[in-house]
Amino acid sequence: MTRATFHDNNGRLITVGSMLVLALLLWSGIQPYDRATWIMETLPAMIVLPVLWATRRRFPLTPLLYVLVFLHCAVLIIGGAYTYARVPAGFMVQEWFDLARNPYDKLGHFMQGFVPALAARELFIRLRVVNGKTWLAFLSVCVVMTVSALYELLEWAAALVMGQGADEFLGTQGDVWDTQSDMFYALIGAIMALTVLSRLHNRQLQGLAKNSGDAHGLQ
Repeated sequence: MTRATFHDNNGRLITVGSMLVLALLLWSGIQPYDRATWIMETLPAMIVLPVLWATRRRFPLTPLLYVLVFLHCAVLIIGGAYTYARVPAGFMVQEWFDLARNPYDKLGHFMQGFVPALAARELFIRLRVVNGKTWLAFLSVCVVMTVSALYELLEWAAALVMGQGADEFLGTQGDVWDTQSDMFYALIGAIMALTVLSRLHNRQLQGLAKNSGDAHGLQ
């Protein structure tokens, strides 16, 4: 694959993924269940799309990471449209497994670990921040848990500022251990991503270094 072909393929991936995310974002914003919750839940997607476009040539990501970022955006946007406690697919899962609550928010926190783990891993490798597979995995998980903790602090701040108006954003559904279980699901997502996708990620990083002329290739 030539460098021009690589950039064309990457450009198509970003374009298609961004169009799908934007379409989903527009749909979700027409009549969300709670407008304030929609803004807070979809804001990360609104921020990440311009960042991906701004860095697509100077610092292109692996196709795997692009796809995962777009999937994560979809999970956030759907949760923002209905609120996490009211996503229809979550009610279906709740009924199938006879659960006490809608579990869609746990998918969101799982993705909050799954995707940032690969993002941290990619940055650590390409910027040569970490030496050794063990430290690479450990610090990638540390990044995930930091992100998860900061998100929970954000929810706490929203609760203090908005009072009962933050209930839809928090989505605890009466679970007193919601914060701890949210972070646990993020941890599971991070460990699973690193366990299942590291080899594929390495191959794509090698291809990225070869085809993009990336000076920060796989160590």
